[in-house]
Amino acid sequence: MINKFTSAFAVAATIALAGTGAAQADIILGVPGAHTGDLASYGLPTVNAAEIVAEKYNANGGVLGETVKVVPQDEACKPEQATNAAFKLVSEDVTVALGHICSGATKAALPIYLESEIVVMSPSATNPPLTESGDYPNFFRTIARDDAQGLMAANFAVKNLGAKKIAVIHDKGDYGKGFAEFSQQFAEEAGAEVVLFEGVTPGAVDYSAVVQKVRQSGAEAVIFGGYHPEASKIVTAMRKKNMDIPFVSDDGVKDPTFIKVAGEYAEGVYATGPQDISGNALYEVALDEHVKKYGAEPGAFYFNAYAAAQALLNAIDKAGSTDYEKIVNALHTEYVETPIGKIRFDKKGDAEGVGFNVYQVKSGEFALVQ
Repeated sequence: MINKFTSAFAVAATIALAGTGAAQADIILGVPGAHTGDLASYGLPTVNAAEIVAEKYNANGGVLGETVKVVPQDEACKPEQATNAAFKLVSEDVTVALGHICSGATKAALPIYLESEIVVMSPSATNPPLTESGDYPNFFRTIARDDAQGLMAANFAVKNLGAKKIAVIHDKGDYGKGFAEFSQQFAEEAGAEVVLFEGVTPGAVDYSAVVQKVRQSGAEAVIFGGYHPEASKIVTAMRKKNMDIPFVSDDGVKDPTFIKVAGEYAEGVYATGPQDISGNALYEVALDEHVKKYGAEPGAFYFNAYAAAQALLNAIDKAGSTDYEKIVNALHTEYVETPIGKIRFDKKGDAEGVGFNVYQVKSGEFALVQ
């Protein structure tokens, strides 16, 4: 696999160098993610966060005396497009990368960045093996992992909602299925019975078959692992069939787009998401900056992306260099104040001190529950 990537990279690099004829002096902050398609609501806030943080650095002289240049690269959260996006960013001499957004896309692209010794930091890729495996020492994230998220969702369903029989549904992806498997494990450990564990095909028009299986299973609650397009269809189908059992999901659903698509049927849905940071003064600063620049409140993972951009640029600054090993060391050793808290990264690449909360849709908005 690495040999194939290396060969492809060599071709891409040769073309890039032939076209430019000179090295890029700027600090290039690549931002790969879903910028089009159903999951663009996850990726575009990360571009906005990168632009805002870069502008602040540039207003104060840049980083190491160089201008920070933001270079977005769309991959629609699709693994096959993510590898292409990574090759393009590498060919453009990207210094560091803020992304990818989805766990499957991140996993597909990471070997390319690792081969080129480029640090990658995601605000939203929660799949545990991305850090736990040790395969990607160049990977960091500013969000907690799905094992923590699955534990919170399962305990909430069992202990807070009192569900003894639970149907667990997922979208078969690295993220959705991984979250579902942890939810199943922790629900059973909490004393519940998982009466259905079922995967669905993303993008399907109709999910009535799995909804019927949920009904027949006698489940007292549903836990769903995946993203908002599928979740909105499933919960809508359930409610139209008068199935009012609790629907609990993940941070892939805690997005205003879910509420917009599901409409009235979103009401009452629970979702885990990045921990509440509204008491942090830097949260207000980052929020105000987005509203001032873009005329609207930010979308999903904006604050985690803002923190990631700060962490990456701070690491380069503290390292006094764009050298890969020095940036990695700075990320592990240097704290940085961000909207999600004062953070640095453990030896695996996970941000210290971050976590999840449970939210519920109330009056058309996600409100903090636990």
